[in-house]
Amino acid sequence: MTATDADRIAPALDLAALTPYLDEVVEGGLAGALKADLVAGGRSNPTYALTDGTHDWILRRPPYGEYVASGHDMGREARVMSALVDSAVPVPRVLVHCEDEAVLGAPFYVMDRLDGRTFRTPADTATMSESERSGISASMLDTLVDLHSIHPADVGLEGWGRPDGYLERQVSRWGRQWEAVATTERSEPAELLARLTRSLPPTRFPGIVHGDYKIDNIMVAHDDPTRILGVLDWEMATLGDTLADLGVLVSFWDEAGQFFNPITQGATALPGFLDARGVVEGYATRRDLAIDDVDWYIVFADFKIAVILEQIHSRHLQGTTVGDGFDGIGDMVGPLLERALERAAAASDAALRGA
Repeated sequence: MTATDADRIAPALDLAALTPYLDEVVEGGLAGALKADLVAGGRSNPTYALTDGTHDWILRRPPYGEYVASGHDMGREARVMSALVDSAVPVPRVLVHCEDEAVLGAPFYVMDRLDGRTFRTPADTATMSESERSGISASMLDTLVDLHSIHPADVGLEGWGRPDGYLERQVSRWGRQWEAVATTERSEPAELLARLTRSLPPTRFPGIVHGDYKIDNIMVAHDDPTRILGVLDWEMATLGDTLADLGVLVSFWDEAGQFFNPITQGATALPGFLDARGVVEGYATRRDLAIDDVDWYIVFADFKIAVILEQIHSRHLQGTTVGDGFDGIGDMVGPLLERALERAAAASDAALRGA
C-alpha cells in the first residue's frame, strides 16, 4: 500500500470505531490490534483486508459520497452469500452484516478472507498454461450453471426478488441511472434504450442472478487455477432472468483481434480460453437450452457496464473514490456504448437492429 493510499484510508475506515464492534462479534474477541489495507479492484464498493494478527477478513462498504443505494446494497451481498454458503456455488462465509451507520458511517459487512488469487489482467492470465486457461473457462461455466440451477426456495431466497418483469425493470433502472450520473451528453444511451425496449425478450429462465459474473470476480486456488474457491462481488445479485449473467460474462469475455472490454483489457484473449461463441454454446449445452436471443443480453450488458463506469467516473470527479486506477475510467464509457450499438446493429432481431 502506498503512502497516498494510507492517507486516504486513515479517515475513511475508522478502526477505532470498528475495533470494539468486531471485538463483540468475533468468537473469543479480537486476537490483537486491528489493521486494514485497501484491496485493489474494489472500484465500485471500497473493499478492505482486515486482520487482527490471527484472523483475516474482508470488509466491504458502499462508495463514499453520493451513490445509488440499490446498486450498492451490503445487505443484498451478505444475504445471498449466507444463503449459498453450503451450496454447489463456493462463496466466503459472512461473519457479520452491520446496518448501523453509526459504526462506520455506512452499512457494511465482513466476510472470511479466502486464500487464493484473482486474475484481472492479461499479465495475470498469461501466467497460466494453455490447458489451465481452458480449465478455468470450463470451471467458470460449470459454476455459473450451478448457480442458475439452484431453486431459490431451497436456499431460503424465495421471494427475495421478482423474476417477472425483471428485464423491463433493469432497462428502466439503468436508463434512470445514466440520467442521474452522466457527466457529458451522449446520443448512444437513448438510442440503445429505445432498441432494447422495443426488442425486450420474455423471462424464460428465472433464477438467482449474480449480476457481475466475470473472471476478476472469481477467486481460484494458488496451486490450481481451474479450481474456484469463491465467487465474489454480489452487490447486484437478485432473482431475475439468468441469461442476464450470460450477457455480462460475454461482455467481459475478450477475444484476440476483437475490441476488448476496457475493464478486462484482453484478460481472456489468450490461447486456451474459449471464444465468446464457445462461452455461449458451453453454457447452453450445460443447461440443455436453446438460446436464440442472446444478442439482446450482450448488448444490454455492454450498456449496463458503461453506466457503472460512468457512475464511478462521476464519483471520481467529485473526489469520493479511494485508491488508484480511476483516472481513465471516463474514457472507457464511450467505446463500450459504441460497441453496444455495433452489436445491436448486427443482431438477428430486427427491432434490436433498429430496422
